[in-house]
Amino acid sequence: MERISSRKNSLCLRLRRLAADGKYRRETGCFLCDSPKLTAEALRWAADTVELVAAAPGLLPPGLPPGVRAVELTEDVMESVAPSKTPQGVLAVCRMRPAALPERLEGKRYVVLDGVQDPGNVGTILRTADAFWADGLFLVNGCADLYHPRTLRAGMGASFRCPVWTCGAEELAALLRRSGIPLYGAALREDTRDVREMDYTRAAAAIGSEGRGLSQQVLSLCDATVKIPMNDRCESLNAAAAAAALLWEMARG
Repeated sequence: MERISSRKNSLCLRLRRLAADGKYRRETGCFLCDSPKLTAEALRWAADTVELVAAAPGLLPPGLPPGVRAVELTEDVMESVAPSKTPQGVLAVCRMRPAALPERLEGKRYVVLDGVQDPGNVGTILRTADAFWADGLFLVNGCADLYHPRTLRAGMGASFRCPVWTCGAEELAALLRRSGIPLYGAALREDTRDVREMDYTRAAAAIGSEGRGLSQQVLSLCDATVKIPMNDRCESLNAAAAAAALLWEMARG
């Protein structure tokens, strides 16, 4: 097993760039998993793992796939490359899976995120979608990077299990129409109905950004809008909380 003690080693430089630079992640087609939990999920769900890095040999999971480069970093070097403030001692470099938009959607429930820019919210919503049997997640209008370390950490491995597509709003609308799936937006409009009254036999729910809600572009594509009943003195819910309430209702339906 290799051992690296220099912060200037080429691998260390690459790990830092993968953690900090979305453009570099896209150019290389790789991303960084930060924690034993994420690393175990990547290996369990057959993500293409390229390298595993640990602060001690005993932290590496047993039975690594053939061809995976295993490296031990000294503790100070690990602290210099890990994206989290409190490193957990294991990092994994994985290859991105190409996610071409399907010609038709065969599932029942989907989530659309419209300009949700907080990586923690995107990851939490993805984790919630996976928990409530959603068949996929769509990112439109500049959502947070799916492979940002905070997105991955909040998703707790859901990024390896739940399909995610990035596309334009019109492209998504055409796909939903071909698939016979209505789009319900979490917003107030003349046609707004209580979220508990909708038919979720097959449906997609759209959640807007933390600051402005759904964009006019996505709102104009919605077949209907829904509201989550709440205390009158509360104006709105966090994007992740709103998604959880919608996904629960969709799962019940």
